[in-house]
Amino acid sequence: MTLTETPAPASAAAADAPAPRYYAYVDDRPDLIARAGVIVLLAGTAVLYLWGLSASGYANAFYSAAAQAGSTNLEAWFFGSLDGGNSITVDKPPAAIWLMALSVRLFGLSSWSILVPEALLGVASVGVLYATLRRTLLAQRGSPGATHPLTPRTAHWAALAGAAVFALTPVATLMFRFNNPDALLVFSLVLAGYFTVRAAENASRGWLALAGVAVGLGFLTKMLQAFLVLPALVVAYAVAAPAPWRKRIVDLLVAFAAMVASFGWYVAVVELTPANMRPYIGGSQGNSLLELIVSYNGLGRITGEEIGSVGGGRWGSTGLTRLFEGVSGGMVSWLIPAALVLGLSALGVAVAGLRGAPAPGGDERRTPARALASGAVIWVGWLVVTGLVFSLMAGIYHDYYTVALAPAIGGAVALGGAVLWARRGRLVPRLVLAATTAGTGAWAVVLLQQAGGWYSALGWVVLALSVLAAAGLAVADRVPRVVASLAVGTAVIAALAGPYAYSVNTAATAHTGSIVTAGPVSGLGSGRGGPNGGRPTGRAPDRGTGGLLNGASASSELVALLQADGSSYTWVAATVGSQNAASYQLATGLPVMAIGGFNGSDPSPTLAQFQADVAQGRVHYFIAGDTGGRRNGGSDSSGEIADWVAQHYTATTVAGSTVYDLTTAA
Repeated sequence: MTLTETPAPASAAAADAPAPRYYAYVDDRPDLIARAGVIVLLAGTAVLYLWGLSASGYANAFYSAAAQAGSTNLEAWFFGSLDGGNSITVDKPPAAIWLMALSVRLFGLSSWSILVPEALLGVASVGVLYATLRRTLLAQRGSPGATHPLTPRTAHWAALAGAAVFALTPVATLMFRFNNPDALLVFSLVLAGYFTVRAAENASRGWLALAGVAVGLGFLTKMLQAFLVLPALVVAYAVAAPAPWRKRIVDLLVAFAAMVASFGWYVAVVELTPANMRPYIGGSQGNSLLELIVSYNGLGRITGEEIGSVGGGRWGSTGLTRLFEGVSGGMVSWLIPAALVLGLSALGVAVAGLRGAPAPGGDERRTPARALASGAVIWVGWLVVTGLVFSLMAGIYHDYYTVALAPAIGGAVALGGAVLWARRGRLVPRLVLAATTAGTGAWAVVLLQQAGGWYSALGWVVLALSVLAAAGLAVADRVPRVVASLAVGTAVIAALAGPYAYSVNTAATAHTGSIVTAGPVSGLGSGRGGPNGGRPTGRAPDRGTGGLLNGASASSELVALLQADGSSYTWVAATVGSQNAASYQLATGLPVMAIGGFNGSDPSPTLAQFQADVAQGRVHYFIAGDTGGRRNGGSDSSGEIADWVAQHYTATTVAGSTVYDLTTAA
């Protein structure tokens, strides 16, 4: 990579003053070996994320049903409706559903058309992270204080290792093979990181605005969770961009405006559309998208006051150890300690470089430090802020949320490892690398012991390799280069062996329902996992009446009943809970009304509204069910409707399911 000197524009009044210098990065073209390495990484990631994908069926039926509805109905597609009759939306923004619905529209409804978009987003995310890390590391070739040159090939291998850490984090393998919105969220945030690095290189307002748009896309995917990376992105640009403070502040304000515009248009359209002209906003108690943003999917997740949620207190204990215990530990924590140590080391080197007095060459000597500062702040800040929120949030917490940490872990490990390697002529960097390697091996033993069986034996092998690698790294500057390189390679293999084993187990396991976990240790919530011998971590759908999290199993007899003359009705059936409704809808291919939304606690429809729909002949059947669980407030309209149906219509049993024909009163 070379640095191209570009004079900044000067005003007429300052024409005689020396122009400040900015430096644009021009990447060296990677050599054939580097290109082959990238191809192998992306191809291997694609195989891991795509192989046997259809074994999970429709995965989370909640989102699959919305994709099916959106593929046939434009209104359902735009608003993210669960059903083609547009009764109620899912409880998230629709960006991820837009992609899945388009895939279903193009290729027909199938497991592959639902899940392939997420897998491809995973491969793309790994590629973007590699490009981001390589760009930052190439700037370190002239880094002051380095005792060994960080060559383009070394930068390439370090970036490749960081991207591999991301790809093989078990929770990433899980969520890029699943149809929750997290895949698109992670992709949009990794893209925002890349744009911010580009912006910080030359104080580019355009690149920073693109970062804002990428975060806005994340907002349209999972609302306020996308904002958890904002502190890191803002600080990274503020400390690293080579421009006066006034310009940096204006640039950040422009990027903020671009971010708000990129999602604000959708919020405005939904809020300004009359309620009788759109579906009910699922997850809210007042049919408001703003309420959903601020309450159920916002502050309620922090405080635990998600009105209408089910299962209060089942989400595990909060605390700084949450990410390291039980299921979350095996899904994401393998390299978190290493990421913190190495990432903070890189940040320290960057700060020291920025504080040092410019030597001959002026601000050009600060360029490596600025580049390293932007990268280190992004990945360390991302990891710390998001990790703390996940650790301390008192509301709904699922272990798979931790996929949002995976890119930051890979980024911090790559930057810190490469920077310390370039300074291996000094004792402290060598000792930090050695201690981090040995510590990572020791933590892998703890995690692998939880799974038992052959995983326990793997743990001891990993520990032995880690100790050997640590010994080699401790004397890396005093042994032949080939020996030092072998120590680095051994350290990488040892660090990735456990995550790789868990990821392969995850890819070989079918996952269905709302709560899914990665690896051979499974359970609900933090700290309650236990060995399951590789059995599916998502429960099979409940038979007959169904349930809150995993829907219902529709028998062939029930499907035949619902499909008979089904096209004559807006909704072929109604049932309590979105997962139950989604199961019946996917089985029949016809709209099914989800009474009460996901938790059965939304006031949609009210009893009066449901009675009006029945009177107009818009609903054919009511299928009895029980969402179960303990509700945190919310509406009881679903219970009122169920009671009214039971009082006024005759129940029949179809293959274990209780069904009421709403066209024939008792």
